[in-house]
Amino acid sequence: MQRWKQYGGLAGLFAAFLAAGYWGFTTTGGALPWAKRSAKALQRGVQDGGGSLIDFGRGIVVAGPIRKGGMMPEFGVLVLVLVVLGIGLYVYVDRYGGFEDGERPAR
Repeated sequence: MQRWKQYGGLAGLFAAFLAAGYWGFTTTGGALPWAKRSAKALQRGVQDGGGSLIDFGRGIVVAGPIRKGGMMPEFGVLVLVLVVLGIGLYVYVDRYGGFEDGERPAR
């Protein structure tokens, strides 16, 4: 494929998504509803108190819907799976030198 077709297609796709985003932004009222909601949340937070952002005495900080919805076991399993996957990938890459069939780099 020629380079001008690739860049032209990319520019056309970008313009289409930009137009769709602008249309969605204007039809939903723009940022005004979010700005009002955000201002109310900030004002409520200032009125309720000015505690620290992270308080380790209260335990692990987890989003309210997860904690209040009783989804802590599922959240814990997800975190554990991601940690095991990360450690497994680290060990695999360290032991076998990566994912490609090439020579292992000198250390």
